[in-house]
Amino acid sequence: MTLQMNKRRSAPRAGAGGFGKKATSLNIKTKKPKPNFVYAGDLRPYPQSPPRIVDPSAVLAIPDYAIDGIPKNKGSSTTIEIKSEEDIVKMRAAGRAAREVLDIAGSLVKPGVTTDEIDEAVHRACLERKAYPSPLNYRNFPKSCCTSVNEVICHGIPDMRPLEAGDVVNVDITVYLDGYHGDCSEMFVVGGKEALDEAGQKLIQTTYDSWLTAMQACKPGVDYNVIGKLIQNYITPKGYSTVRSFCGHGIGKTFHTAPNIFHYTVNQPLGEMLSGHVFTIEPMICEGLPDPYMWSDDWTATTVDGKRSAQFEHTLLITNDGIEALTGKLESSPMQFWEKESEIHKGIWLGTSAAAKARAEEVNSTVGSS
Repeated sequence: MTLQMNKRRSAPRAGAGGFGKKATSLNIKTKKPKPNFVYAGDLRPYPQSPPRIVDPSAVLAIPDYAIDGIPKNKGSSTTIEIKSEEDIVKMRAAGRAAREVLDIAGSLVKPGVTTDEIDEAVHRACLERKAYPSPLNYRNFPKSCCTSVNEVICHGIPDMRPLEAGDVVNVDITVYLDGYHGDCSEMFVVGGKEALDEAGQKLIQTTYDSWLTAMQACKPGVDYNVIGKLIQNYITPKGYSTVRSFCGHGIGKTFHTAPNIFHYTVNQPLGEMLSGHVFTIEPMICEGLPDPYMWSDDWTATTVDGKRSAQFEHTLLITNDGIEALTGKLESSPMQFWEKESEIHKGIWLGTSAAAKARAEEVNSTVGSS
């Protein structure tokens, strides 16, 4: 889930809650669309179901914002934490759980299915893994995942709109398992590749390959500014733009912490990557202008011109010999057309460390033979 830069939010309402013993204890209220609001594209908000409940006894831990919507432990804005061995073990578990939930969500992306139905499945899958769905009541976000369709850049709220063939959907999953967050997102095409026009295929492929290009470069000693430079240098000659208003972030016990990961060129040092750093890379690439246009719900950010946007995200660990995707795909995960046709890395990518490459060979041999 992305971090928005320089956005002021009003204080969350007292009494709001992301879980409770009784439904009557919930008080997450979303704003109704303004009657004269002008939308940038064709998408419109649909009715939403009530926020789903988490029984605290059903999960291993709840985040500090679950009851009132206010994150208390904000982490450092400058110092990047080096994760301990215990931290990494637990983050691997959270990352795997997030991947499993994302795969479940993706399997439901079909014509006629609503994003609310996907959210219900995500909520249930989190609880089955004794994990809390991190987005739920984070600064009063009303749902258990984000579903961003077509021109929505990020933070789309699941609702009752049936998906249509040719829609492109980013599903963003974060789980809070045993005190740690695991965060990932992926694109899905409603109806499959054959339902998507050539321009949409190119947008997703370019976004994916720019993301891979940036991740491939990460290792100890590399400056964090390399990430944005590589992404912008990859997409700009192809006619796309990269969103500057949202960024990736450090992650662990805290949902969003240092470092901020910029997906555009920053011509100043941003600090060196060190073994034990954990963060997300999640570029949002647009067909047209990269400026976000906020709906009246204060969450849904669309492109200002109504053109489509695409995004991918992993939680990533810097190791002594490279980088590993803690939210990497599994033997049971599907291989998408952009992975098969990538000009950067064909097949499922899990990292550049020796362990990650060995694991990727196993996964790709299984997926390829299924």
